Amino acid sequence: MKVAFVMGSDSDLPVVEKGIKTVKEFGIDVVVRVISAHRTPQAAEEFAKNAEANGIGVIVAAAGKAAHLGGVLAAYTTIPVIGLPIKSSTLDGLDSLLSIVQMPPGIPVATVAIDGAENAGILAVQILALGNMELKEKLKAHKASMAEKVASKDAAVVAKFS
Repeated sequence: MKVAFVMGSDSDLPVVEKGIKTVKEFGIDVVVRVISAHRTPQAAEEFAKNAEANGIGVIVAAAGKAAHLGGVLAAYTTIPVIGLPIKSSTLDGLDSLLSIVQMPPGIPVATVAIDGAENAGILAVQILALGNMELKEKLKAHKASMAEKVASKDAAVVAKFS
């Protein structure tokens, strides 16, 4: 299974790249596209309708401002869609966050923090890991590694101030 990262504009790429990197660290292939919910709605429909047949297991939809991309994609597929709100110049991404999170009943879009690409990537991996023990083990190792880093930093702070 692959994870698709779809963004409404290539200006979102600097944020989205963090999520792409996160997913690739788990050995998962990615598909990366620029598709606008408003300027290329037919492309969004076609992409979503064919995602499963193209081996995509999760879609991360990154968008700013009105941020309808995730909802449009979710309307055309049963594959889980994760909304990644992008910080815009207008309302610092709050507009994007609220647009993504306020989906109508029956068309869910999971939503991460504004510019939260790494968490979008991790959530995509967790979804794929539901049916993949190897991914589950990689996620456990990832969490253990994070805990070790915190413990190391804690020890350094304790040593400095004790």
